[in-house]
Amino acid sequence: MNRRQFTKIAGIGIASGTVAAAVGKDEPLEIIDIHQHVNFHGRRDDELIAHQKKMGVSKTVLLPAASALAMASTHKGKSNGLAARVFGTQASARLAMKHPGLFAFFCNEVPDAPDAVPRLEHWLKNGAVGIGESKFHLQCDSAPMIRVYEVAQEFEVPVLLHFEHNRYNMGFERFHKMLERFPKVNFIGHAQAWWGNIDAKHDQATNYPTGPVTPGGLSDKYLSDYPNMYGDLSAGSGRNALNRDEEHAAAFLERHQDKLMLGTDCADPTPKIQACSGLDQINNVKRLLKNDEAQRKIFSENAKRIIKLS
Repeated sequence: MNRRQFTKIAGIGIASGTVAAAVGKDEPLEIIDIHQHVNFHGRRDDELIAHQKKMGVSKTVLLPAASALAMASTHKGKSNGLAARVFGTQASARLAMKHPGLFAFFCNEVPDAPDAVPRLEHWLKNGAVGIGESKFHLQCDSAPMIRVYEVAQEFEVPVLLHFEHNRYNMGFERFHKMLERFPKVNFIGHAQAWWGNIDAKHDQATNYPTGPVTPGGLSDKYLSDYPNMYGDLSAGSGRNALNRDEEHAAAFLERHQDKLMLGTDCADPTPKIQACSGLDQINNVKRLLKNDEAQRKIFSENAKRIIKLS
């Protein structure tokens, strides 16, 4: 039995579920959200559960923070909790164990912490289905990050990376070297630098660019050229990428329908769902992507395949 098989047996199974919405006339729409957090800006667990239900999400992947350490990679502690008061892996595991039909969880650790590797290995042996959200002030191809990728390769799990210029996972233009070095690791791109770089003329210093997209950006190329590169549609950065140029967005969603996954990364308590960026992004996909099968892929099927949810 290899470690991946062990993880599947020891891990938390995710029960199948559907929501009362429809892609076509007869087929129910299942929505898996690959990007949520425990205690996101102080949100309670019951509020998170109600929030996900309100959005029509049947399964949610919880992305924890790492240990609270004052290191250069955490901006001397300022970026602890994913810079959003997010709780760590134990809290995500606890919630997933309490509601196994609703949640799965990733694990996380500060990559250059002395015990990062054994901590990640511990959780991957005990139910975690991936690593991330990796959001640290490190070069994306640095030695500590390479150790994380090596763990992901050994356990056959994906890594979700927050790319942000001069702040987190820097050196995006070199990331293709990691894609080539670790062809069996599924990498999931997220955040400002990832979504800004759908534009071939992206100004790297601009986190939320506006106006028409020039096709052929680096993220677009990574998705097209590397079988192990995937995209997370979550957060204001993902929503902005679709809203700024809807003609480009419709073509982008269609072109990469096998590579994109629905994530929300929204911190709203339920009463504020009307202004929720996650709900906006769900509606964007429904509105811009008219292909029913492509919608199903982005809303659930890709997550099942890429993250190996069961």
